[in-house]
Amino acid sequence: MELIISLAIGIVFGSGIWLVLRPRSFQVLSGLMLMSYAVNLFIFVMGRLWVDAPPLTPPGSTPVPSDLADPLPQALVLTAIVIGFATTALYLVVMIGSRGLTGTDHVDGKEPEV
Repeated sequence: MELIISLAIGIVFGSGIWLVLRPRSFQVLSGLMLMSYAVNLFIFVMGRLWVDAPPLTPPGSTPVPSDLADPLPQALVLTAIVIGFATTALYLVVMIGSRGLTGTDHVDGKEPEV
């Protein structure tokens, strides 16, 4: 399972890098989103995945750290998802404004000469 999840994270991150290097603004934005998804998945997986393990100690019981899921990666990924939505919305507004001012969606503001 570790090999499969590692390959999946690598493919998603590699696809994001490939899209970031493209000349269109929407492709760059899509690449940034894919890279953030890959990083979120990496952070989440590094916290070890547990099935039916609570992230916090149930009330009235003695805490045994080996029986509990680590809540820190879950909190980091949740925060990163919220920040990712906000920055994606900001990038979209800037991209739409740039297209309105320049008339093109190329990252350098010029259409390539053919």
